[in-house]
Amino acid sequence: MSRFNNSLLGLVAITAAENPSASVIRNRPTTAKTSNGNSTYSNMTNVDQDKSKNASEAAQIIRNSQVVCFDVDSTVIREEGIDELAKFCGKGQEVARLTKEAMKGSMTFQEALRLRLNIIKPSQKQIRDFLKAHPSTLSTGIKELVHSLRARQIKVCLISGGFDCLIEPVATELGIPVENMFANKLQFYFNGEYAGFDTNQPTSRSGGKGEAINTIRKELADNAYITMVGDGATDLEASPPADSFVGYGGNIVRDEVRNGADYYITDFEKLTQAL
Repeated sequence: MSRFNNSLLGLVAITAAENPSASVIRNRPTTAKTSNGNSTYSNMTNVDQDKSKNASEAAQIIRNSQVVCFDVDSTVIREEGIDELAKFCGKGQEVARLTKEAMKGSMTFQEALRLRLNIIKPSQKQIRDFLKAHPSTLSTGIKELVHSLRARQIKVCLISGGFDCLIEPVATELGIPVENMFANKLQFYFNGEYAGFDTNQPTSRSGGKGEAINTIRKELADNAYITMVGDGATDLEASPPADSFVGYGGNIVRDEVRNGADYYITDFEKLTQAL
């Protein structure tokens, strides 16, 4: 428990910046929209047919894993938290402009995170109000999948470059212990105003998800099989040290991730059935 605190003050994944051409699928089964307003898919069945890769093999890999680690934003939940928080704080357009600049590769992961937070500067009160007004929405089928994994005695972890204040309620809803959660932490002045973030957290920098997986591995037998599941490039890059990576496109299909992944799924419900 020493790695974590149970305060409602922490960080949210920023994988929305990883691919500007990602196909967005938010509300099933209605037609989704990309950021430029173009329609993508009218239902998940078409996405499954078009986008899944080796789904049955993915189920076999997950079934044989000792640990399954999930990204959070656009994977376990449908939203991208930092985007929603920025909009709530009236900074959505400014953060979007910075995100576009960051995608050009002109700054590090940590610097992009720092600049976004310096624009938003969320106070403790704003975060509390945001959590009340915008609770996270679980991706379809994730609750049943996590239940199935835990019933098989498979350890489930959450690894996010996001704020732990938004992730802790999600972990609680899924029955995942907070000690199995790796995320970033915000810092505040005594009056509750934003002061910065903890740069010592591995997920605050490039390669941090791999560091988190190495930490998990140290607590297990050397031959423990670990699988990472996620929608973004930082999830794909975490394997290795993860033994396998399963891409997820049920909310956003990122072409670079799908193309780079040996296994790709778009439906947690079908994955659970295959288990």
